[in-house]
Formats: sequence, structure tokens, C-alpha cells
Amino acid sequence: MFWALEAGRVETRGLAFEQVVSDIQTLNEWALEARLEVTAISAGAYPHVAERYLLLPHGASMGDGYGPIVVARQDVDLREVEIVVPGRLTTAYLVLRLALGEPRVRELPFDRILDEVRSGRADAGLLIHEGQLTYADAGLRKLLDLGAWWQTETGLPLPLGVNVARRDLERLDDVSAVLGDAIRVGLEHRDEALAYAERFGRGIDRETADRFVAMYVNELTTGYGERGRQAIEELFRRAGTTVEATFA
Repeated sequence: MFWALEAGRVETRGLAFEQVVSDIQTLNEWALEARLEVTAISAGAYPHVAERYLLLPHGASMGDGYGPIVVARQDVDLREVEIVVPGRLTTAYLVLRLALGEPRVRELPFDRILDEVRSGRADAGLLIHEGQLTYADAGLRKLLDLGAWWQTETGLPLPLGVNVARRDLERLDDVSAVLGDAIRVGLEHRDEALAYAERFGRGIDRETADRFVAMYVNELTTGYGERGRQAIEELFRRAGTTVEATFA
């Protein structure tokens, strides 16, 4: 999306966009303060900010039969050990609780979790990044795939990240239209957009980056569709919230 904006591949309707790069837990916390006009957040965090933000109809990351995974060095009972997680506002943590009850957890920045488990400083870890593809190279094993668990439970894709816009934002329709166009253009020029995105990666190779992007940037990213909307409504229902999924 940002490649298309920065490369001038979409008509911005006179709007100016400034890219702010940060980890998802920080973005979730900023959304509690309504700091940014438009932001990516965890789907599981939306009920906490719904009074200030609307869901944009595009930009979601959904795993269809796969999702964040829990890894460990050896087989362990996940209900008995400590699991390092990437933040209590993340969707991954929410679904972990839905699957396991109330596991014992410790928060850690998402990009430090794999090494925390590999080093033995943690019994198990919840991965939301490309470690979902590379954990075996670190000598770890997958004990739970939350996306697969969710699909077995619901038959739906698992909503992980969403894009939201502040309710008080002027020209909200134009902002949404431009961002939707940018996502579509990015998908149509995948190689160029991926090369741009790699500037913000963590040194992973192109093949791994391409595989990881393909998992979470797909037709559900251009628009929720009926299944996507059902999925996010089911996530909120199972989380015990009465907040409705309100789209811009």
C-alpha cells in the first residue's frame, strides 16, 4: 500500500500521507489514545478503540487455515508452562486465550520471541512474524497453530490485523478510496511492492519474505467479503464483547 503511495502510482485526491513505522503492540497502544488518524492495529484490539475508530473495508490480514503459532524446543503442556507473547492487545494473544484458557504469559517485543525460546529463556513462544516459516531452522517445533485451531472451531479465516480510521477524520471516504486503490495497485505490481517492503524487514531472504506476504496479503486484504465480515464478528463474539464491527 505504501509503495503505491510513495511511488505515485495512485491518485491521492489532494491528500498527503505520512508513513509511521512501528511494531503492532505500539500501534495498538497508540490507538487507545487515538494518536494516529489512520493506523493498522490488531483485530483483537478494535473493541478497545471502537468509540474512536471505524474499520476500513480493506487492508486486513487474515490467515485462512493458518495463523500465529506457538513453538518450543520440545513437547510441553502449554497450559503448564510460561509462554512469551507479543502483547496482550494482539489478536494472537486473544486467540491463544480462547484456545488454552488463561495460560501463564510474559510479554516481549514480537521480534525477540523466537530467540527467547531458542536460548531457553522461555519455555514456549507465540510467533506472529516470519518465524512462522523459519522456526524449524532455529531448532524449534510447532505445538499449536492458532489459525488452524480457529478454522476447525469456526470454519472461518482468522482476522489478525485490520486498518482503521478515526471517526472524526475529514474526507474519510476519500482517504478510504485512496488507500483501497493503493492496496490493489500494490498487489498488481507485487515484485516492486515487495522490494519496497523489504526495506522494513529484518534481513530475511526474498523467498521467505514472498512466502510470508502471500500468507497474509490476498483477496481478503482488498475487501473483507462476507466470510471476512463473519470472521471478525465471530472473533468479537467469542472475545465476549458486545462491540459491533463498524465499517467506514
